[in-house]
Amino acid sequence: MSDLVQQVEELAAAATEVDGVAPFSEQPLLDLRSHAGSSEVPASLRPVVVDGRLVVAALHPDDDPDSVEVVVHPDHRRRGLGGELVRAVLADRPAARFWAHGNLPAARATARATGLELVRELLRMERELGPTSVGGVLPEGFSARAFEPGRDEEAWLEVNAAAFAHHPEQGRMTRTDLDRRMAEPWFDPAGLILVHDDTAGALAGSHWTKVPTDQTEGEPRRGEVYVVAVAPAYQGRGLARPVTELGLAHLASVGVDVVELYVEGDNTPALRTYERQGFTRAATDAMYARAVHGAVPK
Repeated sequence: MSDLVQQVEELAAAATEVDGVAPFSEQPLLDLRSHAGSSEVPASLRPVVVDGRLVVAALHPDDDPDSVEVVVHPDHRRRGLGGELVRAVLADRPAARFWAHGNLPAARATARATGLELVRELLRMERELGPTSVGGVLPEGFSARAFEPGRDEEAWLEVNAAAFAHHPEQGRMTRTDLDRRMAEPWFDPAGLILVHDDTAGALAGSHWTKVPTDQTEGEPRRGEVYVVAVAPAYQGRGLARPVTELGLAHLASVGVDVVELYVEGDNTPALRTYERQGFTRAATDAMYARAVHGAVPK
């Protein structure tokens, strides 16, 4: 099984090099790696092997089998293999939703050929980050500190779940999901900033930043607004902007040149907020699904 995990990673790397965008998101890859060492192919992976080589794969998170990502090796494209795998997935799971990272022309063509329609867009926004271009002053009565492993996990998970109660991915994060991310080489407790209500003694929000470790030397150093969460009881109290700015200040302090974030395409208030902070749209991830009785599932 560990060899198959490696083959999936190599397939994803080959596609990323050609397409300029990774075919798989973080959660399904973390779930797949957790199965390394098993002799069984996990239910989350549907591999297609040609001449002993993994050339096409469909992958989904362990807890959401209807959220599927498909990749075809660059050397085996334009042969209909991607469409065949999409149809096979749909035959088993008619409600499957397919992510197309970057929404590339080939993905759009496959969607049309397999009768899928656009149901969701996730925008990637970015901005340059100068060392003195950000601040972050919290309202009176609030303070910020770095996350402490072994102390803050449960409180953070509670606030994150409440803040993203209606989000299809982020709101489902479990302790296992958090632990897997904390075990990743990019995790830095100093980059997970907690904001407390000093009067109530409660966690009011957080800004989790991410600086990937696999960056190319000589290119601008990139970082990410990974997760910004404000507890429902504190929303509308002017915390979102300074919490965001605290994370940007941290990213600037560790030498990040360009910062990016992801936001739902139909979240107009958030889009306006980020645009006012200097972010511009850089790319789009799209989700496609089959129309059911004249309606497209969300």
